[in-house]
Amino acid sequence: MFAPSLSKPRTPLALYALTAGAFGIGTTEFVIMGLLLQVAADLHVSIAAAGLLITGYALGVFVGAPLLTAATSRLHRKTALVALMLIFTVGNLASALAPNYTVLMIARVITSLAHGTFFGVGAVVATGLVAEDRKASAISIMFTGLTVATLLRVPAGAWLGHAYGWRATFWAVTAIGVVATAIIALLVPSDRSDTAPVLFLEELRGIAKLQVLLGLLMTVLGFAGVFTVFTYIQAILTGITGFADSSVSPILLVFGGGLVVGNLLGGRLADRKLTPTLLGSLIALAIVLGAMTFALHSKPAMIVFTGLLGIAAFATVAPLQLRVLQKAAGSGQSLASSFNIAAFNLGNAIGAWLGGVVITHGPGMTAVTWVAALVTISGLMVALVSVRLDSVRRVESRTSAVCASA
Repeated sequence: MFAPSLSKPRTPLALYALTAGAFGIGTTEFVIMGLLLQVAADLHVSIAAAGLLITGYALGVFVGAPLLTAATSRLHRKTALVALMLIFTVGNLASALAPNYTVLMIARVITSLAHGTFFGVGAVVATGLVAEDRKASAISIMFTGLTVATLLRVPAGAWLGHAYGWRATFWAVTAIGVVATAIIALLVPSDRSDTAPVLFLEELRGIAKLQVLLGLLMTVLGFAGVFTVFTYIQAILTGITGFADSSVSPILLVFGGGLVVGNLLGGRLADRKLTPTLLGSLIALAIVLGAMTFALHSKPAMIVFTGLLGIAAFATVAPLQLRVLQKAAGSGQSLASSFNIAAFNLGNAIGAWLGGVVITHGPGMTAVTWVAALVTISGLMVALVSVRLDSVRRVESRTSAVCASA
């Protein structure tokens, strides 16, 4: 990775450069949610077709993570990050200039391809910038860009789109991309200590480990639980709890604030004790989802639980990401990290599908929360199996060492 330093700064400027990149990329994924009506009217398509621009982006993230990691595997990591930010910037520029729906969809997919690999490679770079006891916090600081983007992107993008047209939003995101690319190019150090870029086949061998695969499965199931509920949070708040439509945006700001708190808290705790934080955050997420079932008809309680859901959901991010990085230790880290970002998005897609099945085919919308809790509990079970395998392996290693010395 990077050359070791005896006195690495506690939070180097390069880490904030990665945060700027994460903010830019995080901004573009759901910003179109607040612009669907304008896009549909301007490009003469249905609202449902405009909504597919979000689906196309999510699928692009899932597919793009392994593909672009393979394509950039021969590049040094800083070079890869700059190249990915350029793809992101060009994709948003094409979105701003798109003359029709087809071109806009292609531009969105091109933009999405950089998403998973940027966060994957960026997480590896972030952990190399800090001391050993700050790796999880480094990941959480980088992901703060994503959480702040989550907090601001839909209302800010919607305001800009309403005031100046939906294309203005993509011009703004393009500008963010230009700035973030420049900051990364200036502040992220070159990984000069790498004798040669890692070959993709070597990275592929690195993730073909049981513990890495179990880590990816934890991520899928954990976030499938989150999005089983969050995908339908507007319908839950208005249809069950009884909030007015105008109240949803302020409540979602509470959720966004919870994301920021949970992200930083998860990183801080994972630096101290990774395994307890991993298990504890998944347990907390399952409890919040399950207990939300009993808060659905109380407005004050739902506001509180929406914030708690944000905290619990993103408290899992740093420990899940660091767990995969540690288990892929060595040549497979960049690919494993990118796959874990793809796993987050796969979990999002599965959760949205599962929530829709529960609502459409029964037992109904009031059951979404406890079904989501069960999904997260299944992720916790996978985590317990993974931790148990670690314990068995440690016992075997000690036994072998004793036998060898005897």
